[in-house]
Amino acid sequence: MEKRWNILEADNNKIAKIQQSLNISPSLCKILIQRGIDTFEKAKDYFRPQLSQLHDPYLMKDMEKAVERILLAIKQNQKILVFGDYDVDGTTAVAVMYRFLKKIYREENIDFYIPHRYKEGYGISKQGIDFAKENNFDLIISLDCGIKSVDLIQYACTLGLDFIVCDHHLPDEKLPPAIAILNPKQKDCQYPYKELCGCGVGFKLITALSQRLGINEEEYLSCLDLVVTAIGADIVPITGENRILAFYGLQKLNTKPCAGIKALIELSGVEKKFSINNVVFIIAPRVNAAGRMDDATKAVKMFIEDDDVKAKEFAEMLHSDNSDRKDADSTITEEALAMIGNDEIMLNRKTTVLFQSHWHKGVVGIVASRLIENYYRPTVVLTLGEEVVGGSARSVPGFNLYEAIHACREYLIGYGGHFAAAGMTMLPENVNAFSNKFETIVSETIPPHLLIPELIIDAEIDFRSINKSFFNIITQMEPYGPENLRPVFITKNVTNTQWSKIVKERHIRFVVKNEGITLTGIGFNLAEKFPILQENKPFDIAYTIDENEWNGEINLQLKVIDIRQSQANVN
Repeated sequence: MEKRWNILEADNNKIAKIQQSLNISPSLCKILIQRGIDTFEKAKDYFRPQLSQLHDPYLMKDMEKAVERILLAIKQNQKILVFGDYDVDGTTAVAVMYRFLKKIYREENIDFYIPHRYKEGYGISKQGIDFAKENNFDLIISLDCGIKSVDLIQYACTLGLDFIVCDHHLPDEKLPPAIAILNPKQKDCQYPYKELCGCGVGFKLITALSQRLGINEEEYLSCLDLVVTAIGADIVPITGENRILAFYGLQKLNTKPCAGIKALIELSGVEKKFSINNVVFIIAPRVNAAGRMDDATKAVKMFIEDDDVKAKEFAEMLHSDNSDRKDADSTITEEALAMIGNDEIMLNRKTTVLFQSHWHKGVVGIVASRLIENYYRPTVVLTLGEEVVGGSARSVPGFNLYEAIHACREYLIGYGGHFAAAGMTMLPENVNAFSNKFETIVSETIPPHLLIPELIIDAEIDFRSINKSFFNIITQMEPYGPENLRPVFITKNVTNTQWSKIVKERHIRFVVKNEGITLTGIGFNLAEKFPILQENKPFDIAYTIDENEWNGEINLQLKVIDIRQSQANVN
């Protein structure tokens, strides 16, 4: 799939100023400026994050109320239920809160509840509230959900149940009638950092409790391996507090993780140091698979288990769920691609809407993302529940998917989501009408350039710039993630040494030269671009820089993302 190459710019005066104070290469200074790091002090905070830079948790609206209500529950020997969503952010948040409460309160007065994805749906559930009432709980602490559950929390109030809501999703105008709402995105919340995940909000609550009770900070910092797992999985910006929490969370994860994460790492077979990337692609899918294929309660049980043997048993269950998830994902993706490829009308649409009654509802969102890799356009994948059709939608960057689905609401029973992803339900007889209306709305509103994937390139360099010192500075920009992605470089007028070749039919092993310097690299799924190298003309190359270890030797290599004919040769 051809990409739009977008080489970012930055203010040359700002570049010169920061270079003077940091004494590093102009291209790296350019990247820092693009990321809002334009002074020596900001650079120091960026490259050397400190836990002392975390904000006072009591700056968050209602934090005092939340702490007081929990302490009242402890004083009056009340029962506390920790309630969370079934995804990674929710299950880690529940585990963090549950583990901490066990340190300060009687274990028999604490329990947790994770709603079943298919029986109860997302967020606070009536079944969960009824469970709390039937089992004589007095206080529910919800994590990663609750901000939109106005009616259900009102129902809980009528049963005499108090709620503390810890959430990070965008609130509606009307807020639930909770004792305290911890959410930095509230309009009147003065908390300085707005992009915490649900587990991050929970972490601020246990920090506040620790400060009030005079508990050593090690007691709450010990959960940072769970916090970084949530940060990576929930794809929140790696800026501000998230960057600090992720930085120290990775240290904890790589040195002394909880028994559950340790077991997942062992099962993955990865022996090298874990990065955010490993969290996203190795730990997160296994945890999410529990809720997708079965019941996410076992993910929490794994996270709160201290015994290595028992934690391994839960981890193996998640590992098995993930294998089932991968099989379903692979089979459905293959079927979906065949449906598109065999349908001329569908091939030429600006959207994809697919429905098969037998597809597993736990993976339709993943399949939608897979289809976008092949057909870059807003995509909806649907399957049949007990009586209604339900599914997930994914967008391409820059297009407001939620608004497009909202415009098709006449055919929907229910829907929800945000700019980039959404879910919906409808009657089976409305699938075709929805599909056609969705195609019409998107065709009328999507700018044509958004249907071509964009490759963001941070800076142009030549091969002379690439050395160990340059790479060491790049590694200090980790942890990577949204708004702090691994830098992508472009080098123009690169030549093939004739040693480049296709490997494993789909990939290219590059051996290329620029400014008299030869470098090797790997380009995954770029085999179709190999003819550009065979033309024996200069070409441009977009890549990240990585290390490759072979026979005990470590060398820098290029991880090639895309190549194109040099623009001077295009005409």
